[in-house]
Amino acid sequence: MKNQHLILAIFLSAITITAYAATAPQQEKEAKSVAWYTANVRQARQKNKICYDNAEMQKTTDCKNAQHALELVYVGVGN
Repeated sequence: MKNQHLILAIFLSAITITAYAATAPQQEKEAKSVAWYTANVRQARQKNKICYDNAEMQKTTDCKNAQHALELVYVGVGN
């Protein structure tokens, strides 16, 4: 009986994790890397404009990567 409860708990956990992964915000799934934004400065500037006035979006990985890439491009590495 204990084995059945354990199997049921594992099964329900797997379903819950799968459902959460499927419904996670798309922005975090499709976040571009700092390297991509460094190579695509125009898109980094566009993303930065979108993120600038939206406090919730500023917390996303995509906005942080765009900002970091722009700092690297315009300020430089090691400065």
